[in-house]
Amino acid sequence: MQVNKYDDAWKKQWYGAGLFYEGGEQVEVDVFKKLEKRKVLSTVEKAGLLSKAEELGFTLSSIERLGVFSKAEELGLLSLLEKAASFSPSALASAALPILVAAILAIVLIPDDSAGLVAVQAVLAGALGLGAVGLLVGSVVLDGLQEAD
Repeated sequence: MQVNKYDDAWKKQWYGAGLFYEGGEQVEVDVFKKLEKRKVLSTVEKAGLLSKAEELGFTLSSIERLGVFSKAEELGLLSLLEKAASFSPSALASAALPILVAAILAIVLIPDDSAGLVAVQAVLAGALGLGAVGLLVGSVVLDGLQEAD
């Protein structure tokens, strides 16, 4: 289902949301059905990820001791996951662009005069770059989850 909205003030720009967001649509996603359909659990099983996690000390009993599941319920993380899964992948990709530009500007504009400034430059550009990459990867993952059946 495509949702079309008319906005009198909107015009196509060379920057920002206009690049990716034009084809946006609101999609309801059942994350658990999508994961089941893609056979994620059997893929995890075949890859031996549970054994590798156990070798690293991450076991079911450690999850139980830490109370991870009860904390997730208290914080409403499952409903948050459902809301996040219905977010627009194009909006995420659009948000990544200015963040990536900010990372590049941090490298270009912050002078390399002292070790402190170089450290600030590296930390700021690294954090912004990592955020931009995270948004782009998140948009690809969400696009895969929201893919029409």
